[in-house]
Amino acid sequence: MNTRKTRWVLSVLVAILVVPGSVSAAAGITGESATPPPVSAPALEDYGLEVKSGEDLYRPAPALPDLSRFTREAVESRLASRPDQAPNVTVERIGDVSALGDFVDEGRAREWVIRQFSHPQAILVNSGKVTLEDVHRQVDDARYMERMDNGAYIVRLPLVVRHGATLVIRDQTLRLSEERGAFFANDGWLFVIDSKILGWREQAKGPATFRKKTAFRPFFVGWGGSETFILGTTMANLGYHQSKSYGFAIAQYSKFDNAILKRGAPHAWLLESTFEDLYYGFYCFEAEDVAIVNNVYRNNIVYGIDPHDYSEGLIIAGNEVYGTREKHGIIISRQVNNSWIIGNRSYNNGLSGIVLDRQSRNNVVANNVSYDNQGDGIGLYESPDNLLWGNRLMNNLRNGIRVRNSTNVDLYHNVAVLNGTWGIYGQLKDLSATDRNFKEDFYDYEVSMTVVGGELASNASGPISSDNPEYIALYNVGMRFPRSEAGIHFEGVLGHFQMQIFDALLNKERAVLIKPSGVVAGKVTQVEN
Repeated sequence: MNTRKTRWVLSVLVAILVVPGSVSAAAGITGESATPPPVSAPALEDYGLEVKSGEDLYRPAPALPDLSRFTREAVESRLASRPDQAPNVTVERIGDVSALGDFVDEGRAREWVIRQFSHPQAILVNSGKVTLEDVHRQVDDARYMERMDNGAYIVRLPLVVRHGATLVIRDQTLRLSEERGAFFANDGWLFVIDSKILGWREQAKGPATFRKKTAFRPFFVGWGGSETFILGTTMANLGYHQSKSYGFAIAQYSKFDNAILKRGAPHAWLLESTFEDLYYGFYCFEAEDVAIVNNVYRNNIVYGIDPHDYSEGLIIAGNEVYGTREKHGIIISRQVNNSWIIGNRSYNNGLSGIVLDRQSRNNVVANNVSYDNQGDGIGLYESPDNLLWGNRLMNNLRNGIRVRNSTNVDLYHNVAVLNGTWGIYGQLKDLSATDRNFKEDFYDYEVSMTVVGGELASNASGPISSDNPEYIALYNVGMRFPRSEAGIHFEGVLGHFQMQIFDALLNKERAVLIKPSGVVAGKVTQVEN
């Protein structure tokens, strides 16, 4: 099988009520070139300003998904619908098991040969509706699976739910032995309810806490066609820097394998659970209709929540994400489209609170609170055609909102307060010197945005700035409490029209549209996140 892929709180602003809003239909994808685009933008003297009615910029609140369907009762109903069939569990060699193919190719099997001291084996849940007690009883060998005195189970082999089988873990603790190379793969149906799944260091008699990125730790992966339900559960001490071994991952099979297996996209519901000390708190690849609702992601290593590559229809809602050590709390990257990031709190993360990256389009980012992050509150990197609505961005080290190399971005009713540079920053950045794959991760060297409503107050550099944009429209934007002795001021294109902007917005209560008479555009891509 071949491989695959201070703290000064402006309470009057923070308490501002925001109204929830819909994303416009996407423009066609452009710039799909194997080479970076030319770096060119309109000159300052090319720009003009048009004063227009604010009604021209009106858009209704976005239609948000109904979260009331993601309940404990709904999960129990899904479980009840699975057929009650006799459990069948075996211990077998891992060579011909589709769910394990990625972990034996290109020499990775050596990891398990060393840890198992033999030809690698796995515990296979082959068929039926199976409990953890059933697995323990049918394995019947303490070398592979053992029930501890405190009632917890420890597995010392990879544990696999095969296609069509159902595994139910309820009110249990399952430990995955780091020393013996245990991990957990779902190729069927998995229900983990009110339980704990832990990476476990047997020699230390404790959790497999993170040491370094290349050091093996147990992990979970759900494969193409699988259904995974995590409810009221803690998953901790999982994952390392290897493909599909990041901690908690949902991933489609490679094109090569799926030409044979013919599996649909993987699905998952993660509800009311805690994910801690995972290399990636969540990762997915070509997943669809995943719901990540009302969870806590804390103290994870690289990312908190990281949906990736060509995933669609995701709902990331009501989560608390904090303490991510290296990078972002929440990031969607590489054409993750038509999804919702709503009502989350993301704070104290190593870089930004929320990021949309690498041509992720037609997403709604609404009613989130992002604060005390070491990067931006929200960052859009090379991701056009997105809506940010009613977010609150406070005391982030860099910008409240950064829009980099992204066009047709709508920013409605957002509050950016006390951030370390700009409230909103439109950025043109040349990425041609990076090792980016410009065909896969193409982009346009352009920025354009519409900013309506909200407050941009007491940000260190000022309320709003943009490198020479394709266009920028402004209406009814509050810009109070400047931190500069010079008062509220703009730079660049906005600075060129500063008096006209103030007159239109404040005196006439009108909108302004600033754009060049002739747009010069190039096509480009992005630095490492």
